[in-house]
Amino acid sequence: MQPEAEELKKAIFKDLVDLLIRLGVTLFLLVVCARIFEPFMGLVLWAGILAVALYPLHAWIAGRLWGRKGLAAAVVVLSGLLVIGVPSVLISLKFAEQVANVHEKFKKNEIAIPQPSPAVAEWPLVGKQVSSAWSQAARDLPKFLDKFRPQAGDFIAGSLKKATSVAGSVFTFFGSLIIAGFLMAYGESSSRSMLRIVCRFAGWDRGAHIHSLSTATIRSVAMGVIGVALLQSILLGVGFIWAGVPGAGILAVLVLLLGIAQIPAAIIAFPVIAYLWIAGGDSTINNAMYTAYILIAGGVDNVLKPLLLGRGVDAPMPIIILGALGGMVTSGIIGLFIGAVIFAIGYEVFMAWVAQGDLVLDEQGIIASRPE
Repeated sequence: MQPEAEELKKAIFKDLVDLLIRLGVTLFLLVVCARIFEPFMGLVLWAGILAVALYPLHAWIAGRLWGRKGLAAAVVVLSGLLVIGVPSVLISLKFAEQVANVHEKFKKNEIAIPQPSPAVAEWPLVGKQVSSAWSQAARDLPKFLDKFRPQAGDFIAGSLKKATSVAGSVFTFFGSLIIAGFLMAYGESSSRSMLRIVCRFAGWDRGAHIHSLSTATIRSVAMGVIGVALLQSILLGVGFIWAGVPGAGILAVLVLLLGIAQIPAAIIAFPVIAYLWIAGGDSTINNAMYTAYILIAGGVDNVLKPLLLGRGVDAPMPIIILGALGGMVTSGIIGLFIGAVIFAIGYEVFMAWVAQGDLVLDEQGIIASRPE
């Protein structure tokens, strides 16, 4: 028995060493590959998200171009660059220019503020205080800002860095859109590969469901959150520029950020409308036109979000919204998609587990039968 036990120990030891070596080599390869891929992670993730979100449009265009998927992908990319890219570049450049001008004027004490309209003092509750502070700032802005100069300087300098970051993000979006075009051209093979990978981890039945759920969630968030926020920021940005509102680019970027955070654009739109009427720089007819346009553009999200968010997704809309917002807090804008997908998958897995021991309830909500 002793020799047999020794042979068994040697066999177990050999197998254990082989297993540890294989795990070590696999872990080493994963770490090295992750470090090599890290500089391109954001670009490729955005490209994959855009490819998934835009693939239905690509398939529709390809069907009308006699199945030419490469040409359809080129049409989608060029259309995106023209429809989204050009207004985004204009708004981003305007945003960066305005922040840079404010920063330069602030350093030279050249910022001038006009005297407030008498109507400001008649605002409920805060009218007199606002009018007094506004008048003091208009008379001697440097003295008024003396006690706020360090904080204001830091804020403006930080805003200048953010403006540069926004411009860089726009060009990153362009690069991701171009890569997404190549992914869409080979969309079917890419989708099959991802399906095989997911099914390898989760099994065929559950893997296919997780694959379709992930795809639907990405499209839902892309259209219902990012798409609506971007469309609304472009519409309002164009309206602000058309109405000659100061800081139109900055306001448009704020609308985009608020829209992504699921905060109504009315927070920006109503003060802008009030400014147009108080400033009195245009005729009543023009102000009425600007007001109507801004109100319509500011209410676009109320119509589009219920139609697009959660469409085609088995998980409830609150799950998608919570996952998207939580992901954005932890990982930025791209976390909108990652958080929504992971939260939706977690919800589906949890509910599948609950369903395995589901109770049968009668009409009064009393347990009629228990699972065996």
